[in-house]
This record gives sequence, C-alpha cells and structure tokens, in this order.
Amino acid sequence: MTAMTLQPHYRTVWISDVHLGTRGCQADLLLDFLNEVTADTYYLVGDIIDGWRLKKSWYWPESHHAVITTIMDKAKNGAKVIFVPGNHDEFAREFVDMTFGHVEVKMNDIHETADGRKLLIIHGDEFDGVVKYAKWLAYLGDTAYNLAIVLNRYYNGIRRRLGYGYWSLSAYLKNRVKNAVQFVCNFENAVAHEAAKRKVDGVVCGHIHHAEKRMIGDVLYCNDGDWVESCTALVEDKTGKLELLYWADMRQMAMTHSQPGRDAASAPSLGLGKLMSLFRIAGESTRTASRSSKKNSGTPIGKTA
Repeated sequence: MTAMTLQPHYRTVWISDVHLGTRGCQADLLLDFLNEVTADTYYLVGDIIDGWRLKKSWYWPESHHAVITTIMDKAKNGAKVIFVPGNHDEFAREFVDMTFGHVEVKMNDIHETADGRKLLIIHGDEFDGVVKYAKWLAYLGDTAYNLAIVLNRYYNGIRRRLGYGYWSLSAYLKNRVKNAVQFVCNFENAVAHEAAKRKVDGVVCGHIHHAEKRMIGDVLYCNDGDWVESCTALVEDKTGKLELLYWADMRQMAMTHSQPGRDAASAPSLGLGKLMSLFRIAGESTRTASRSSKKNSGTPIGKTA
C-alpha cells in the first residue's frame, strides 16, 4: 500500500452541527470525510439531525441517510461512537444513558486523551441564553439562518460555474454584527468556566458553528465547528495531540493539485496519505492570515441557535 492510499487514522474524532434534514447540510463532504478518515472513537457532539427543520418540512435525501448508515456501520464494526444530543436533536435526550445500534447516547461525557488530559464533551446550548430562556427567538433566528444558507447555496452555484471556491454568505453577514461577536466571546468564556468548575483540562463543544482551538485561562477550549458552512472536525492522534481539520479547504486544495478546475463537492475519493502534511502547512498559513485580519475586523462567528 502506498502513502497516497493510506487512510489517516486517529484515536478520536469529534463532529457536530451536521444538521441532517436541512438543505444547507453538506452531507456529501461529510461522507467523504467519514470514508477517508478512520478512528477508534467518534463523538457526535449534537445537532446531527435537525429536528426543528424536519418538523416544519420533510427533507431527507439519500446522502443524509448514507451519513447515518456510515456512522452506524463504523459502530457495528468496532469503533466506539458516542452521541451527545444538541438542541436541534433534543428529542434524543429522552434516551440518554441508552445504547442504540452500538451508539451510546450521553448528555455529556469526559474524554481522556492519550497524554492524560481530561476533556468535558458537551454540545453547549445550555450556555446560550437565547436557546435556554427565549426559545421562540431561537426558532426565529434559525429561520433567518436557513434563509441565508439557501441564498448561499445559489450564490455558490454561480461561483462554481465561474471557477471560484466556496464562500459563506451567512458567516460574512454575522461577522458584521457586533452583538453576535460578543455572543461568541461570552459563550466561549462560559463554556471554559464550566470546564474549570468541573476541574478538567479542557472542553470540546459545538453549537455556534465556529471552529476554534485555544487556551482560555487554564482551560483548553475546542469547538469542532460544523458541516453546514465550514465543514470541520476536531481530531486526536495517538499521542494526544488535538488538531482541527478544515475538510472543505483540504478537498479544494487536493482538487487543485489533482484536477484544476474540478469542483470539490463532486470529486471522487481522494487518497489523502501523502497530502496531509501539505494540507496542514497551507491550513496553518490560512489561519495565521485569518488571525491577523481578526485584529482589525473582530472575531468571525458562527450560528447562535
């Protein structure tokens, strides 16, 4: 087996905010990720299925069904799969501490990394005052968010035909809202404070659709992002090192190197072994430039419902 065909294998993978059942869900990219990357343990950190949206209108294409069956197959074949329900799939909270098809359902969990650090695993909606105390406003915000995602899909269809890469309209709009930026800051601090109260070394959450890994005081704060806008996952290697994978960017880069002009979402399986180091170097350069721009424009943010 050559380096190009080796599948990256991780000790742990965290994903959240997939929102299966919505048109904004990038299920094809998630399927590609699940097929290309293997792990001993998978954490599904909430909002995997969007019950809010499915109550309003049924949308369940084959790719969404394939995500569920792929995850279930991984659990059946020996991988440990833990599902921590979020606010959009809160119906599953009725089944906490039960196991379905080898998938464990937990309200939260404590994960110990290979190097001995303890991480609190939570979705994070309990630290969102809008969801907790004004659910009607959260539903209203969810409707506006989904409208932005629909517009974003059509806009990016035009961009693809013109040969341009993916661009998030909703992230751009929310970047310009000072109150939303403050919300994210408050959310991150609240989650980190909860981790400190529980005397753990860090926390992994989702909910706000903004991938991040940084220290907040003495707590390592990790947000695994989403599979609507950024298509990100948090991974742990065999030594305990944690890393964010920006899968849409990685796919786009791989297609640029293999077939210039080919759309990443419609590309075949990649074979990532030899390209992983290239992805990390380019990704770090991108994030360094992004952090530099944040100093002038404020922190990018994600969804707040």
